[in-house]
Amino acid sequence: MHVVIVANAPEIDVAPYRGLIQAADRLIAADGGGTALFREGYAPSLLIGDLDSIMPEALAAYQTQGVVIERHRPDKDETDLELALLAAARMGATRIDVIGALGGRWDQSLANVMLLGMDELRGRRVRLIDLPQQIWLVHDASIIPGLEGDTVSLLPFGGDAHGITTEGLAYPLHNGTLYHDRARGVSNVIDKLPARVSVSQGRLLVVLITRSPLV
Repeated sequence: MHVVIVANAPEIDVAPYRGLIQAADRLIAADGGGTALFREGYAPSLLIGDLDSIMPEALAAYQTQGVVIERHRPDKDETDLELALLAAARMGATRIDVIGALGGRWDQSLANVMLLGMDELRGRRVRLIDLPQQIWLVHDASIIPGLEGDTVSLLPFGGDAHGITTEGLAYPLHNGTLYHDRARGVSNVIDKLPARVSVSQGRLLVVLITRSPLV
């Protein structure tokens, strides 16, 4: 099951993601992400959060349309996006694409990246997308779905990452190590397709800046 989540990034425009949204099996709005969807004429399968950010007109429209609304207390422990990710996992999502998780406040953006490490997301394909960038977490191996000349950065997540091997990158690693307090893995380049990365110990964030169509 493919779930698309729209979060509440500042001035988010979902128009460039129309194809992704229309292809999804389920669409979740995390609070203010519902406003961006409303402006483009979309109704989510689920609206979730404390609902302090969504435009009142959007909320009223979704209530009229019978959208499932899960309202939480403002003094909750989880962020609205965290609640949306947990909801997607409960739905049985195997693929989750998140739009609007980056930009604006640094604390929110960093926290959203850290959510990729949630136990509930293990074994699911989860991406944060902010065109032309995509971010995902690798526990074992991953194709890097870009084009020749695209920029790729490999960042250790939660500690050092060992046993890293890459294919198709200009600066290769063969059973290498990337340290969490060093920036060695930043700004590599795809020079041959297909591009791949694997890691045997630890986890890697892959940041892809690509010219390829969003799929």
